[in-house]
Amino acid sequence: MAEPRSRYSTVSLILHWTIAVAVLTQIGLIMARDATQGEAARQLLQTHKALGLTILVLTLARLGWRLANPLIALPSGTPTWERILSRGTQFLFYAVLLILPLTGWLASSAAAREISWFGLFDWPLLPIGGGREVAGRFMDVHEMVVKLLYLLIVLHVAGALKHHFINRDNVLRRMLPFIAPRP
Repeated sequence: MAEPRSRYSTVSLILHWTIAVAVLTQIGLIMARDATQGEAARQLLQTHKALGLTILVLTLARLGWRLANPLIALPSGTPTWERILSRGTQFLFYAVLLILPLTGWLASSAAAREISWFGLFDWPLLPIGGGREVAGRFMDVHEMVVKLLYLLIVLHVAGALKHHFINRDNVLRRMLPFIAPRP
């Protein structure tokens, strides 16, 4: 019988940490945009849009990789409520990482606002109309889902730290392979 995997694949690690850094960058970009005006604010928003669409593509790649490479089982003594919370948080992360860029893309498309992908090319707008009113509705959803994202980040980090410092197991090591394994 094959020995269970003790850490995620290199592809999983790269996708996880690239998306994590991109999400934190998104938060910083929008905070910086809110603190500025004029052309600087517009440039920060364009970068936010381009990075959001990059997160969409990376999340789709991660979902594909995840379907081909099942999750590593949680430690055998993990309580049922914790297993449900863990898997629910992972599922919601995928949903949020798809919904956020899609609602941003829909809002830009409804308002006919161009999206430049890091100045390299114009990302195509979706064939919808509705103007500012429809764009505003998509942005309302976008902003509401951002709040869920913040909650998920807290749950995810708290769970990882709980496993490492309280349970003293190797769950965190799966995504941070430079941490020494525990017996």
